[in-house]
Amino acid sequence: MSTPEIPGRDGIQLFPPHPHRARSFGAGLRAWFLTGIIIAGPLAVTGWLVWWMIDTVDHWVKPLVPPALWPDTYLPVRVPGTGVVLAFLGLTLLGFLAANIAGRGLLRLGELMLDRMPVVRGIYKAVKQIFETVFSQQSSSFRKVCLVQFPAKGMWSLAFISAPPSGSLVGSLPETSDYLSVFMPCTPNPTTGFWFYVPASDVIEISLTPDEAFKLIMSAGVIQPGAEKSLADMTDASIAAGEKKTVS
Repeated sequence: MSTPEIPGRDGIQLFPPHPHRARSFGAGLRAWFLTGIIIAGPLAVTGWLVWWMIDTVDHWVKPLVPPALWPDTYLPVRVPGTGVVLAFLGLTLLGFLAANIAGRGLLRLGELMLDRMPVVRGIYKAVKQIFETVFSQQSSSFRKVCLVQFPAKGMWSLAFISAPPSGSLVGSLPETSDYLSVFMPCTPNPTTGFWFYVPASDVIEISLTPDEAFKLIMSAGVIQPGAEKSLADMTDASIAAGEKKTVS
């Protein structure tokens, strides 16, 4: 029940309206804490992932390198990242040798030896073809994002355009239209999903980059394209949210 306004002497209002309450210390503390989480959280996760990758590569490379080439032999502390540097140099040298005539001959000799091993032969050829397709600069596989109707008509899902069908697959598919092979990742783990052939007329190519599409899939639609904010914007949004809760 509202308090009636009773006029006093000289028209002075005895019950003026209450002014807006100032932001309390608790609301400010909560806003500062949330801002700290927003700033420190991504940095901590990124640092942990980078450290895990460096440490994993170091443990893989260390048994393959003589102790005389490892800095830990001469220093009292462990130097992280040495395995990453050595792996980069080794792979670069391997690519340089493979580009020469002598290196190509050794590579053919190694592939000839693997081709005579029944089980290893199939695994090596399949993995080699996948690496050549994915990492080839001329390949367009998984570099275009599209929309396909899945799991039912009228329901659209993000997918990546892969290589078109070739060989005997072309004659086995219905001749109603051209076909494309697409890979539709699952949420939140994009390493699994569904791969299928679909008529090209049912594929809608969109202007998203693969990075934006992966973020959208892994976050289940939470991270929308172009929704990245700077640290200053996130801080202002957190403080404004705390002030809004205090006033209400």
